[in-house]
Amino acid sequence: MRHFRVPRIAATQTTDESVYRDRRRLLAAFATSPLLATLPGCAEAEPPPPPKTTISAADAKAGFSTREELTRYEDITTYNNFYEFGTDKGDPSRAAKTLRTSPWTVAVEGECAKPGRVGLEDLLRGLAPQERVYRLRCVEGWSMVIPWLGVPLGEVLRRFEPTSKARYVAFTTLADPKQMPGMRYRSINWPYREGLRIDEAMHPLTLLATGLYGKPLPQQNGAPLRLVVPWKYGFKSIKSIVSIRFVEKMPETAWHDLQPSEYGFFSNVNPDVDHPRWSQKTERRIAGSKSKLFAERIPTRPFNGYAEQVASMYAGMDLRKWY
Repeated sequence: MRHFRVPRIAATQTTDESVYRDRRRLLAAFATSPLLATLPGCAEAEPPPPPKTTISAADAKAGFSTREELTRYEDITTYNNFYEFGTDKGDPSRAAKTLRTSPWTVAVEGECAKPGRVGLEDLLRGLAPQERVYRLRCVEGWSMVIPWLGVPLGEVLRRFEPTSKARYVAFTTLADPKQMPGMRYRSINWPYREGLRIDEAMHPLTLLATGLYGKPLPQQNGAPLRLVVPWKYGFKSIKSIVSIRFVEKMPETAWHDLQPSEYGFFSNVNPDVDHPRWSQKTERRIAGSKSKLFAERIPTRPFNGYAEQVASMYAGMDLRKWY
């Protein structure tokens, strides 16, 4: 097992706005800097302004981008859930600076031909980061539009050669009370666990994210490696991943373990299936460059607007039963 020590980048060295505004130059810069994905979170960096990128028709049809107004970097990094650092929305941005993200290793286990524990750089080696602008819908009824950087999860998983018994993929978050002060409270049964069916994990939209807004992921947003599954509620997009396991049976997940009647395994965004304690028909969109946090309430779309890309995976399923 090899560890890679990467120095923290100062705010003055982060991606320049002019580079971020040119998507092709940005991706080229990231592709030639493979260590950038392993850097500690840069919460202290100056918040970048919203970019003006050209969205191709192919990217829009594939679901890889959207013309919807982006959520500000400031809001993405100060209004989020990461219970290992506290249960209030602002807790992670204040407390997560204790999270050490380098060196970082991920254990890959279970039903695969090439299991092992690998350093983050080796896990991502040879995969050029891609920009994906996705909607993020929280089960609590708020949403954001976030420009992520990362690599398709399927490309990473195939390297470990999952066997025919690998019907699901289970993920686990780091659990270290010394770094994560929120763990002193038993809000859930630690460590945080999530899972996907193998076809969901291999879907082109499913992303292993290493950055947002052209910068490495801040600690509070799941540095250095998190899942992004845009057609599911946000809690499925597990943060700070340390374990990936191929399994034959549906794995238990953290929120389902705590409240199975409220948080199903699939958790696809569905405006026709309410949470037991609130409606899911609308959402509060956090977007725009103005100071107000919640810009407007908008209708929620099935599969968070990605039905064209993913609905076929659930053909014949009762999505009220398999919520």
